[in-house]
Amino acid sequence: MQILSWIDWTVLCVTLFAIVAYGTYQTRGSKNVQDYLKGGNTSKWWTIGLSVMATQASAITFLSTPGQAFNDGMGFVQFYFGLPIAMVVICMVFIPLYHRLKVYTAYEFLENRFDLKTRTLAAILFLIQRGLAAGITIFAPAIILSVVLGWDLLTLNIIIGFLVIIYTVSGGTRAVNVTQKHQMVVIFIGMLVAFFLIVNKLPQDITFTKALEIAGASGKMEVLDFSFNLNNRYTFWSGIIGGTFLMLSYFGTDQSQVQRYLSGKSVKEMQLGLIFNGLLKVPMQFFILLVGVMVFVFYQFNEAPVNFNPTATEVVLNSEYAEDYIKLQDEQHDIFNDKQKIIQAYVNSENPEEISKYITIANEANNEIRNEARVLIDKASENQSIKVESNDKDYVFIHFILNNLPRGLIGLLLAVILSAAMSSTASELNALGSTTTMDLYKRNTTEKTEEQMVKASKWFTLIWGILAIGVACVANLAENLIQLVNIIGSIFYGNVLGIFLLAFFFKFVKGNAVFIAALITQVMVIGLYLLDLYEMINLPFLWLNFVGCIIVITIACLLQIINPNDKTIRT
Repeated sequence: MQILSWIDWTVLCVTLFAIVAYGTYQTRGSKNVQDYLKGGNTSKWWTIGLSVMATQASAITFLSTPGQAFNDGMGFVQFYFGLPIAMVVICMVFIPLYHRLKVYTAYEFLENRFDLKTRTLAAILFLIQRGLAAGITIFAPAIILSVVLGWDLLTLNIIIGFLVIIYTVSGGTRAVNVTQKHQMVVIFIGMLVAFFLIVNKLPQDITFTKALEIAGASGKMEVLDFSFNLNNRYTFWSGIIGGTFLMLSYFGTDQSQVQRYLSGKSVKEMQLGLIFNGLLKVPMQFFILLVGVMVFVFYQFNEAPVNFNPTATEVVLNSEYAEDYIKLQDEQHDIFNDKQKIIQAYVNSENPEEISKYITIANEANNEIRNEARVLIDKASENQSIKVESNDKDYVFIHFILNNLPRGLIGLLLAVILSAAMSSTASELNALGSTTTMDLYKRNTTEKTEEQMVKASKWFTLIWGILAIGVACVANLAENLIQLVNIIGSIFYGNVLGIFLLAFFFKFVKGNAVFIAALITQVMVIGLYLLDLYEMINLPFLWLNFVGCIIVITIACLLQIINPNDKTIRT
């Protein structure tokens, strides 16, 4: 593992200091609620668009997505196919309504339409799922620095979490939006630099076109899957249907996103910002996945470790399974040498299709070795009572950065990932603080002054930041971080979206029916997820967004029809 040079440390530390200092600077004079929570409604469309993208594109995106492509190819991009559809719907329905009602949070609208308890329930569901997700976005960059510095994750979670808290509590919505605009520019530059360096590091006779052909022969370029097989987690249909419902809920009802575009100068600026996000987001995710595929091609010509997590390798080599692990390393070395000959034959052949099957066989054999290595690592960590992650998807890209990029650029890429982490977490904590303040604190206390409300929002942001650090300290990785965050969202988003769709389009349904239906639905969705987790049913998590939305709408309508005289009394 390459040690960071003073140039890398300089780039990294200056970036972190600039983020914290800039957030503190921007908070000067934020004494009223509108300025602190809605940025004074001064944001232009490009600021909104980039801020919305930065909120979603956390460090998890730049850690996990390349690793996802390295292991499974480009198919993950189908997850985002529903996003442009969702942006159009939100621009036509959600934004005009939010702007007309002059709401500070999305959940204020639910009290106007239904009642206080429905507003409170939706706000609490948001606080639970976003509070958990905020912990994961702190945990993600902690993985990076744990690899770089050799520090334990607990210490790093606390350090990174408090850096974000300082910046978020000080900055307010305007500072978050403006800072994210500059951070996204840095992120785009950094990922472009990484991409061109990867391609440049390939052998001279391997052009970009040939690299894509090698990736295709290895099954990494299969973008579209039109099957209805529920065993395939990412398909065109799950992306269009489940993805649309997830994105509708995330961008239309999740306060961490709603707060970004509520800061816009006008309805037009808000709508243009979201359309900009809808047009750019899918190509951006495609490009990040392509970076991961190019890393895969790079390791076809440069030998990769059996497991990309250096801590996992260290644990197993210091255990009774060391001899078995070394045998796996030797087997992978032999496969790598054989594959070099196969790939050269593939590149030079006039009939490459005949040879591509041998590349597939070699990759399958290599994957079997990696899976066996994970089993050994799990056994070693269990016997030594050491908690170590054998699933190395989230370590692939950071391993490549630290071992193959020139000095200075390593610091740039680490700064990119940490900038994304801090901007995304800042948005989440900002939204958690404002939702707690406006939907729970203000609505259930006596009238407060503007200064008291701003102070309360800062205190709630601090509390949520500490809770997020706590979640980060106990976080366990799923298949990889980006999936874990989306699973958490999918468990709650469908239900919340259904509540909002009932408010928009089902005028005969009243608050009591919606409240009861939402409680029942949340229990059912959690139950469905657990049944799938223990393989009692087959329901990929993306479909929970669609299923949850349909269930809450159906139950609420039935309850209202059964008891048509139930009139909600607003409090």
